[in-house]
Amino acid sequence: MSRIDDLVKELCPDGVEYKPLATLFDTRNGYTPRKTDAEAWSGDEVPWFRMEDIRANGRILSDSMQRISKSAVKGGRLFAADSILVATSATIGEHALIRVPHLSNQRFTCLTLKDEYRNCFDIKFLYYYCFRLDEWCKKNTTVSSFQSVDMVGFKRFLFPIPPLAVQREIVGILDRFTQLEAELEAELEARRVQYAYYRDRLLTFDVKPVSSLSLSKRSPMAEGE
Repeated sequence: MSRIDDLVKELCPDGVEYKPLATLFDTRNGYTPRKTDAEAWSGDEVPWFRMEDIRANGRILSDSMQRISKSAVKGGRLFAADSILVATSATIGEHALIRVPHLSNQRFTCLTLKDEYRNCFDIKFLYYYCFRLDEWCKKNTTVSSFQSVDMVGFKRFLFPIPPLAVQREIVGILDRFTQLEAELEAELEARRVQYAYYRDRLLTFDVKPVSSLSLSKRSPMAEGE
């Protein structure tokens, strides 16, 4: 942390500027093609992301489990590559960085950095900062037919704009922690498998055959004689 502290003192001694989400990002809502639109579901040109993709494949994604046809794209406009999908209804508190042009279902709001701010940010810094946005979303919901985020407050959520050198230093540290976490999870899973194997081996015994006596050979004492 001392490296980051030194950079902050050197590059922004008067503090870091913050701007609201709506100032920095264009926002679009995801959508689901009509199930009766056979043509929309017949093609596989467009990645179409759902919560299942995050659960199965993580938070930085380049392809989706399900794809749809170009004919399903409203106005012919895909969500841009390097946009961030934020869950704003139903399962709230999740987000993902999508590396390719794409669409998503209606549970997500897509954040695409405006052109005038593209040189101000490392996109992975924004991806990591969205973990704070996730926490805000979970605490600021409205309830109708299903839970959803307060979108007025959502668009006012503040993002810091530290110098790029600071952002990249933060990203480097968090990337290393993420890799370490993945390695530890893999090691833990391997240990679970190893534990289960030895538990089963240690608690499995050969069955000793037990001979049964015919009635004629039963003990007189057992028969009450």
